Amino acid sequence: MLSYTLRRLAFAVPTVLVISLIVFLMLDMAPGDPTASLPLTIPLEVREQIRISLGLGEPVMVRYFKWLYMMCITEPLHILQGMTGWNIAPEGPRILSWQTRSPVGDILIQRVPQTLWVVGMGYLFGILIALPIGVISAYRQYSWFDQVGTFVSMVGFSVPTFFTGIVFILIFAVWLGWFPSMYDTTHVVTNWDSFLFQVKQIAMPVAVLALYNASQISRFMRASMLDNLNQDYVRTARAKGLGEKTVVLVHVLRNSMIPVVTVIAIGIPTVFTGAIITEQIFRVNGLGDALIRAIYVSDWPMVQTITFIFAILIVLFNLIADVLYGILDPRIRYD
Repeated sequence: MLSYTLRRLAFAVPTVLVISLIVFLMLDMAPGDPTASLPLTIPLEVREQIRISLGLGEPVMVRYFKWLYMMCITEPLHILQGMTGWNIAPEGPRILSWQTRSPVGDILIQRVPQTLWVVGMGYLFGILIALPIGVISAYRQYSWFDQVGTFVSMVGFSVPTFFTGIVFILIFAVWLGWFPSMYDTTHVVTNWDSFLFQVKQIAMPVAVLALYNASQISRFMRASMLDNLNQDYVRTARAKGLGEKTVVLVHVLRNSMIPVVTVIAIGIPTVFTGAIITEQIFRVNGLGDALIRAIYVSDWPMVQTITFIFAILIVLFNLIADVLYGILDPRIRYD
């Protein structure tokens, strides 16, 4: 297992580097200019000076390697310095947002807590809801529980989150008045009342995301459980006199989790990069909101950074999923 993990890590490094180059070159060739929003009265030579000050006067590969160095070394050290107070950050240029002229790393650190609270809790609740629903639906196939679960899952997965979010706002915020329609990012929890307000304002975006995630994962869980319930080892376990609870929750569930782990692991990076549509609907000041705003104004340093982080997380959690295969199923060997 250890040698396999090391081999995958060694393969992951060039993979991430190739992805970073592709992302950088594609966005560099994309239409959009940091001086496009400036008044037309500004002379062309001044516009060119602004472009040069932003580092756009150098060859593309020079700019790529400078960006990669700042992305992998400068920005992480600055973030670590801000978190610990250690004087370890190097002096020199940083990745600056064209829109705000602030370091991209500082902007993302400010938005990460909001994204983890909303999107992270939505994903966690989605998993906690989906797994038991998938198990019960498969064990009681074609029962009323399975029929209702299938219907809700199909609706939750088929209806886009922007429509679900609007329906939730209309019902629970406008008609019933139970929850605030917009998320207040500046709210600070200091006492019980402020905590209750935080729970209320986070309830609807979390519910929208949990419904969408649970609908997807429960379908995979049900299909995997059905596939394993008819296997020979299940009949053998029952013939040996094992209890039905032990057969389902120990033998069948463990093997059924293998494909579901892939779905869950691949979905985890979305927790860190944010739910773009949902954050826009509820005005959550998270990473998804930062990405969509950066795309609107052609803020390519911000888009490049968030996209690169997303690529790293996908590669990392794919590796974690592969390692978990061997833990869940002893028959899988990597050596």
